[in-house]
Amino acid sequence: MGLKEVVVADIVHETPTIISIYLSMPDGTPIGHYTPGAHIDVEGPTAITRQYSLCGRPDGDDAYVVAVKREDDSRGGSAALHTLKVGDRLKISEPRNLIGLAGEATHHILIAGGIGITPMHSLARYMDVRDISFELHYFASSEEDAAFLPILQEKCPEKLHAHLGISRDAQTGILEQLRDDAPDGSHVYLCGPQGFMDKVTGIVSQRFNDTEIHFENFHAGDQVDESENTTFVVELEGEEYDIPVDRSIVDVLNDNGAEIDTSCREGICGTCIMEVLEGVPDHRDNVLTPSEREANETMAVCISRSKSPKLVLDYF
Repeated sequence: MGLKEVVVADIVHETPTIISIYLSMPDGTPIGHYTPGAHIDVEGPTAITRQYSLCGRPDGDDAYVVAVKREDDSRGGSAALHTLKVGDRLKISEPRNLIGLAGEATHHILIAGGIGITPMHSLARYMDVRDISFELHYFASSEEDAAFLPILQEKCPEKLHAHLGISRDAQTGILEQLRDDAPDGSHVYLCGPQGFMDKVTGIVSQRFNDTEIHFENFHAGDQVDESENTTFVVELEGEEYDIPVDRSIVDVLNDNGAEIDTSCREGICGTCIMEVLEGVPDHRDNVLTPSEREANETMAVCISRSKSPKLVLDYF
């Protein structure tokens, strides 16, 4: 995927562990708009690429804003970004969106846990100025650790429900209540740590189906035992390619002249999604929804494989 160079225009300390990084074009031209909930790939100072939600105003074009939490077990991604200074250069991708607003929904329920507020902040600001019906439930360990809380309290106090420092049992009760009280026609959007997302999904799925639950997840799925990999054939544009047990679909296709963009190579960003015309994928990603996996119409070719002897694919 092509990356473009940007400059760090400003850095704001939101909490003791979270900074907002403002990214502008080096020549001062507008950086562009994006749809609310979108994310970008950021190649940091150590050449590690990570995905970060855009959390500024989607209709602003002077800068993109990403919020980065410094993780104690960082492998170099978040820790390196916390060393940036104004004027430093980075490379980023064009925005992509995995959690966009559902046009058919009449009410939107946003649920954020900790740093998961980043895409929800963008969605909330967008809907608030357009008088779109929504509510935002923000779970954080304390007020001090709740990034963007002051601006959300200022801009949309009636729609914000801040749940700070509450127990896990209390979390369950709140989630069950908002699920039961949701107006008909609602859709749910969630983002946060994996355990939090699993808990929320388990509760809201008792009322909402897969097409009504939207999430952004930058965590890789469970490790698969690759010793059980089998060979299979992929057909693309009339040509057939053998996929060995130790190589991915995307690597084989790109080695043979295909131009399939990749980024995370862990099945979490959605860059490499392709259309499935024939065959049954072995989904190993963490980006498709359960209903999308069941439909078997798309797959993440950086990590997923095949349950059938042959897959027929096309560009998505």
